[in-house]
Amino acid sequence: MNMTTYSRGQKGKLADLGSGHVFNVDVEIAANGASVDVSCFGLDANDKLSDDRYMVFYNQLASPEGAVRLNQSPGRASFAVNLDQLPASIAKLVFVAAIDGAASMRTLGASSLTLGSALRFPWSGADFGDEKAVIVAELYRRDGQWRFGAVGQGFSGGLSALLAHFGGAEAGSSSKPAMPAPAPTPMSTPAPAPVATPAAPRVSLSKITLDKRGDKVSLDKRAGGGYGRIHVNLNWNQAAIAPPPAPSTPPPAAAARGGGFLDRLTSMAGDLAHKAGEMANKAQASRKGRTGIDLDLGCMYELTDGRRGLVQALGNTFGDYERDPFIKLDADDRTGAAANGENLFINGERFDQIKRAVIFSFIYEGAANWSVTNGVVTITAPGQAPVEVKLDGGDRQIMCAIALIENRNGQLVITKLAEYFQQQGTTSAHELMDRHFGFGMRWKTGSK
Repeated sequence: MNMTTYSRGQKGKLADLGSGHVFNVDVEIAANGASVDVSCFGLDANDKLSDDRYMVFYNQLASPEGAVRLNQSPGRASFAVNLDQLPASIAKLVFVAAIDGAASMRTLGASSLTLGSALRFPWSGADFGDEKAVIVAELYRRDGQWRFGAVGQGFSGGLSALLAHFGGAEAGSSSKPAMPAPAPTPMSTPAPAPVATPAAPRVSLSKITLDKRGDKVSLDKRAGGGYGRIHVNLNWNQAAIAPPPAPSTPPPAAAARGGGFLDRLTSMAGDLAHKAGEMANKAQASRKGRTGIDLDLGCMYELTDGRRGLVQALGNTFGDYERDPFIKLDADDRTGAAANGENLFINGERFDQIKRAVIFSFIYEGAANWSVTNGVVTITAPGQAPVEVKLDGGDRQIMCAIALIENRNGQLVITKLAEYFQQQGTTSAHELMDRHFGFGMRWKTGSK
């Protein structure tokens, strides 16, 4: 089926486009260094967000029944949509993009929204001025059929203003409810009681970005203690192709597989044997023909009893969530193509057993050049604002220590590190990072 190209203001029935009710809505944005958040508002027949559970965005990645689910990566937001699962109360899905900071929509490059394989709606920052947001497109019911509209309408305010526009309110905002009217003068016939106006759904738009090296934030314990399931997500522009390295730089493949990758490590508290479970040629075969960048996520940890170790895919040291080290790496994506990147989980109910964890990433496949990855780590804990750390420094080093998660007298503190390391002779980047943070582990060449 040929994909139809829509222009601003164009509308059509999904049935006429040959689309069913289950598809992906992909929004690709050339952010040009700006921070852009893409969201979906599920509105009622009055074009209002009457149920805050139907705002799907960075702080709420799915609607209650899963009819709309968001996967994010730098420059791209992908919504998995199943219209048949939406309740009858949701009459419209509106897809919006809002820009953070001092930038405006005019700074964006050529962007687009695609609906499955049925249609594409190209748009660009050149279509706008100083607006902070854009209503990109909408899906809506009319006469019992779902239709698509390419909107492309600029909006002066950011995400908070969009929320208010759709009838919601930001949780914790300083806005005050209207004062009640004074009591009427007594009359022989009592005046009818005023009809209460439903309170606007309140949505938390909180998001914390650690911009500079050394910036830090503390998380709050949940009622009863503990931090719940702490999710560390690494995402990046997986399709990025780094420019050719300078002649003096070793070839990327050699750098990525050079000496020092872990096969065995011994901590100060004792020997920890790790044996690779896959042959290097098997890993190479799985990557045959790929040109993008594959980042691996891991961490060095120290427990409160002094034991130290490593969690990463290299060497198949995936850790354990329920038992020590209470840190577990999700299955490594060997293709580097997973939309939700790489994920690590920390058992926040056992955080009293963890002294510190250095979250790191290294370039396992592709040219060593952090400037093209647009990498970002997001750390989330239940009921708390997500914490973002961008991999916005470095050059051609292979290793980045991203963030430090530490236990300070029971308080969970996150600090941006942004420290980059490159192999020096036979000393691996892993070992150099270890020395820098004083873990004191021994290293020997290995593979995954």
